[in-house]
Amino acid sequence: MCEYANMSPAEVRALIRRKEWTKPTSGMAKGFTQANLAILKKDIAFDFLLFCQRNPKPCPVLDVTEAGSPVPRLVAPTADIRTDIPKYRIYRHGELVDEVTDILTYWEDDMVAFLIGCSFTFEHPLMNSGIPVRHIEENCNVSMYKTNIPCVQAGCFEGPVVVSMRPIPEKDVVRAVQITSRFPSVHGAPIHIGNPAGIGIKDIAKPDFGDRVTIKAGEVPVFWACGVTPQAVAMQIKPELMITHAPGHMFITDIQDEKFSVL
Repeated sequence: MCEYANMSPAEVRALIRRKEWTKPTSGMAKGFTQANLAILKKDIAFDFLLFCQRNPKPCPVLDVTEAGSPVPRLVAPTADIRTDIPKYRIYRHGELVDEVTDILTYWEDDMVAFLIGCSFTFEHPLMNSGIPVRHIEENCNVSMYKTNIPCVQAGCFEGPVVVSMRPIPEKDVVRAVQITSRFPSVHGAPIHIGNPAGIGIKDIAKPDFGDRVTIKAGEVPVFWACGVTPQAVAMQIKPELMITHAPGHMFITDIQDEKFSVL
């Protein structure tokens, strides 16, 4: 269990703002929803919002800031999206050009920030049911892969769905599906179970994002749609500028996980 599991979201964000934590956030602020980030210029923000609406599994929107405002008023009104994520990625024309611990020097007055649901949200419910979450056990980042599943195009936005993978004991797979299905706003049920080749993953030992984790005997790889999808889209459509979180380095909201669960 992460040593920061019992901190409040505001305490974790303050730790991050002071640059005392620059690692992945899985397991932090137990019980509070984490979110992916995508920041774009206002002139293409509507197309991206439409893209998210058409692709709710990989891109479930939790909040959208006003143009030029760094404050996500719906999910964390005291936060600053420019400083409260451990690590950001800067893409220019589809190329990753920088990885930084704040984006104060990159922020512009016409930027719009999107916070997108994250599968870290349902990891504590999995663990509470006795289902292991391997990347937390191994103190590393979750494994993420580009797939051959295409997103539905909207405006200039198109590209592959990215998935996160967690090895699940075969006896627990049905239960894992049931638990995560309760969280449709943070990716919900898996989109693939078993053979990774079925979704175009050639080598499960070589994730496109994050870290490789151990898959033990008797475990099945289970794949959930992932909010890193916008980064794969950025690499494909090459917008002038796009800012995202570094994979696994999430924004922690003030919203409790259960608000996004359904019975």
